[in-house]
This record gives sequence, C-alpha cells and structure tokens, in this order.
Amino acid sequence: MLTKDLLRVSRAGGGYHPQFVGDDEDARELAARVLATYRGHVDERRGALDTALGELERETTDFKLVRGFAKLLEREATFETRAPLDPERTRRVVFEATEAVGGVVTEADREAALDRAAGRLRVPVEDLERSLYADREENQVLATFDARWDAADLCAQYDLSLAATALFDATEVRIRSSEPKELVSAVKRLRLLYEIRRTDAGREVVVTGPDSLFRRSRRYGTRFARLLRTVATAPEWSLEATIDDRGTERTLRLDDGDVSVPGTEPVTEMTFDSGVEADFAARFRSLDLDWRLVREPEPLAAGEHVVIPDFAFDYAPGGRDTGLDFRVFFEIMGFWTPEYVEKKLTRFGDLEDVEFLVAVDESLGVGEEVDRLTDGAIPYRDSVRVKDVVDALRAYETDLVADAAAALPETLVPDADAVTLATLAAEHGVGEGAIENKRFPDHELVGRTLVRPSVLETLRERIEAGMALDEVETILGEYEIDDASAVLSRLGYRVEWDGLSGGRVREKAPTTDDGAND
Repeated sequence: MLTKDLLRVSRAGGGYHPQFVGDDEDARELAARVLATYRGHVDERRGALDTALGELERETTDFKLVRGFAKLLEREATFETRAPLDPERTRRVVFEATEAVGGVVTEADREAALDRAAGRLRVPVEDLERSLYADREENQVLATFDARWDAADLCAQYDLSLAATALFDATEVRIRSSEPKELVSAVKRLRLLYEIRRTDAGREVVVTGPDSLFRRSRRYGTRFARLLRTVATAPEWSLEATIDDRGTERTLRLDDGDVSVPGTEPVTEMTFDSGVEADFAARFRSLDLDWRLVREPEPLAAGEHVVIPDFAFDYAPGGRDTGLDFRVFFEIMGFWTPEYVEKKLTRFGDLEDVEFLVAVDESLGVGEEVDRLTDGAIPYRDSVRVKDVVDALRAYETDLVADAAAALPETLVPDADAVTLATLAAEHGVGEGAIENKRFPDHELVGRTLVRPSVLETLRERIEAGMALDEVETILGEYEIDDASAVLSRLGYRVEWDGLSGGRVREKAPTTDDGAND
C-alpha cells in the first residue's frame, strides 16, 4: 500500500475512482526517471537523493505520483552509515573534549575541541568531522538499490498499491472471482467476516467491515487492502466496495482490467488483531532470544476445520536456522463471546499433533481446560507477560540444546585466532549453550572469547602499564577482540579511569594468601 496522503482518486459523479496510470506513456516515462534517480544515487547521501526527487516533483504536474513511485522504490533501497569512526563514540569524545576546553563559543574553541578529540582517537580531524553526524538520516548513504521492477512493472505495482490504499476505508467489499476457493481461503486467513450470497450474476463473497457491528477499525481496512492482491491474481474478477470517504458513502468498482499483480511479491508489514498482540510482538522482538517470531503461520488442521494461530516461534539460535525445523505455535485468547470460546475449545481438542501454547485471558475462566487440550496455558490480564512465554519456550530449548550439542564433536578447533562463543555457535547453527562444554585444544577461553595462546603472548608484549585504553582497544581490534576487560584481566591489568577523559591500563595489585599457617 501507499500512505493515505499519496492517494489519488476522483469523486466525479459521486463515485470513488482511483487515478490509475495504466499504459500511460508519460507516467511510464516518469517511472523510468524515478528509477534512474535511485540508481544514479547509489553511494551518495540520502539528502542528495531527496533533493533530486524534489527537483523531479517540481518538473511534473503531479508530485503525488513521483512520491508514490519513490515510496515503492524506497523498499528496494538499503541505506547505511559510512564513516571512518563510530559516530556515537565520536560525538561522546568530542563532547568530552569540548568540556575540557571550557566549552565552544568561537571557531577557535571549536577547532581546539576537535584537535583534542582527534588526538585522543589518534585520527585526522577530517576523519573526525566526517564521522560526527554520519548516522543522521540525511547523511546515510544509499548502499544498494536492487529494484524488482522496470518502468512498466513499477506502474503496474503502483496501480495495485493505489487500489489497495483506496480500499483502506472500505466498510464492505463484494467480490466475484473465477477462483472462489483461493478467495475464500484468503478471507479466512485474514480473519475477515464474510458470507456467500447468491445473485443473478452468480455467487459473490461479501466481506463485511466492522461498521455493521461496532465501529471503524484500522486493522480491517488494512486487511481489505491485503485481500486485493489475492483477488487480482484470478484471471477474471470484479469487486465493488462501499467506501467511508470522511463521512460520505461512496462506491468503488474494480475489475481485472484495472489492476494486475507484478510477478514479484511485495513487501508486507506485520499487522495485528489487537493491541495485546501488537504489544506482545513488539516486546518479544526487542529481546535477543534464540526464537524467531512468525506472524500468522500456516493453518493447522483441526478435524474438518482449520486453526490459524496468531504466532509461531521458530528455534533459530544466533538468528540462524539449525536444521532442526522446530516450531511452537502460539495463540492469544482474548475476550470472546461464550459461543466463540466454546468453538475455540473444540478446535483445540481437534488440533493436529503440533506444539501449541495458548495465552488465556483470566477473565474467560477456561485456563484449566485450555491447559488440558494444548501444550500449555499461560494466564494473563491486560497484557501477556513475555517472561511467562519465554519460560515456556525454555522448556523446549533445554532439549533442543542437548540435541544440538550431541550432534557436534566433543572437540572444536576454530580457524580464527580469536572468536567469540556466539560467533562460533552461529557458524555451527547452534546456541552458545551447545558449545560451552566442548574442548578447545588450540584456544583459551577469555571471558566469552576463544583466543590462541600465541595471540595472548603477543598481546602481553605489546600492551604495557600506562597505555591509554583507546590505544589498547585499537591493538585488540587488530585481532577482532572486543572484550578488552576480560583480556586485560587475563594479562594481569586493570583499567584506571580518569573521569570523562578516558582510562589507562595499570597492573593489578598482587593477591596475598591470608589463609597460610606457620
């Protein structure tokens, strides 16, 4: 979809007509120019790209069309921060240097602060200035641009997205399709309310919006829009929708001559049925866990019916697939009518043999029955506690870690001179727990990093008491070691901090054996 501010519709005659570009040559030429603008700005700043697109907008009579094309192509672009130094660290050091010189009022003050910061980081002032704000959005660089469409396909994708955006405010959609089975399957997958009516023109699927029940719902509009893609893949179809156009009821009519589906899948955003689901997903995804969250996984057989769980958890230690192909399904059972709850419990009882957890709203009073019918009921009130879900997943993880560890040899010999346990575990497609108790004959475990003894000896020769911590970190970086604290401790050093100006390496005080008896 596009954003609603980019919607181009005509309301002539009281209708609601999206302004499709179709085969218009001018629109195709404009699409080609927007594509060329993106391609021509690879390795350049986002700010320069935005300026070029702004100039293109001023050259055309329809700036919304330029922005619509650009909105679709933005999803094909990858932006990254490019700088000699880490911008956040650079700003911190410059700030500390600014304080050290008594603040910056004049240009001379600024130069003094930058010189001091550059000296501390041992880099030229030019590198410092290039890094200072390199992570700001306008300074990020267009690293790659791999468009899935040429100009013609971009126009087709634009028309599809425009129609989907127009459906965002639909309250009812009536559809006829030459592939009714696929249509009904998509309606069920999107959890839309529907009925099948018999008309003089044949059967039609009527998808009803929430206005006829309670009130407008953003998620319904989004689902209507997502449904269009399935509708438009049929060879023959027609659609009529009632649109709530800011309080005025209008009719939108589409058929297979209006939009088509390009041969590539669009980028889709995760949507949710409730705030409880959205809140849970956001909090779960923010954690660094060995489980990948999947929204609305495949339907599960439940007797003659199907159950579409809200989520699934795929075991993926270190963010990588293990080959175990282990999935736990997860449903959030919120406030439903007694009839719907009874139907849901029946479905749970008929479920195929899968791992299935359910978070149950305590107000329903069916936690014990759900626990009996599934692999576990997790009670909640107002919001699902992520810790409770993680604890349930840990029970599976214990066996998975044991299976993964058993599949590995008892002795591991990494090629790298220094490698973290996390990196090594990811290389083997397992979690850290699966390798923690293995033997590493060529390496010594320092903190959470495996280091060859020869590297430790080299570091012992290069690192001396009194060195600045920044200099030590640079040396460790040559061996791709970022755990300075653990390595310094192993070599017999500690860090003595000098306020905000940084730290220096000092020898650790010798320990005494107070337990000896004469």
